Amino acid sequence: MKRLSLAIALLCSTMMLSAQETIRVNYQGARPTISDFAWALLSNYVWNEEDDVLDESTNAAKQAWTNYRKGIPLEEGDKITVDQKNGYAVYESRYENDCLMVEMCYWNEADQKHKLFAYNVKCYTDGIYSPGQFDGLTFYRYNNATKKMTSCEAPGFEVMFGTEDGAYVCYDLPRSGKDIIYTEWKDNKKKRTKTLKWNGRKFSF
Repeated sequence: MKRLSLAIALLCSTMMLSAQETIRVNYQGARPTISDFAWALLSNYVWNEEDDVLDESTNAAKQAWTNYRKGIPLEEGDKITVDQKNGYAVYESRYENDCLMVEMCYWNEADQKHKLFAYNVKCYTDGIYSPGQFDGLTFYRYNNATKKMTSCEAPGFEVMFGTEDGAYVCYDLPRSGKDIIYTEWKDNKKKRTKTLKWNGRKFSF
């Protein structure tokens, strides 16, 4: 996996975050599941050949989810874990010492009219965070009435990809509980870990 400078990673992530889009979530039953949210986002991704920009992580996750939905075996090194009860899903792709993780989860908002959906990409080499070009954490707000979700800013905090002293920043979405873990990596070691607590409306340290 290509390791980029912090400045380039920040630029690419900022571009990704600034993209505004509305996505319809199709589902059966009383309410959408994490599988519905995941497929709504991934199936919406289309490679723009004219711009010659391929989001390799999202494209890989989309292809894996396509096979997963069809019951087709995944590529060697690929794995999809879906926890419907806890509203969490992750696509993992491992090759030699590298690992790509694409996490997704959602939270019910306190107003009972919206849900918050998160999409998180992160790369590791030998268990050490090693950001790739398309690493980043993005959020979408789902409207129960319209059955659509729209990209939004992180509620209550600013998504960071690096610190002034040169540390990389990554996030872990919750499979259990409701809080996000923020971790700073410097010199191939964890420098600091903090918890972003969810209160039904936003996150706070």
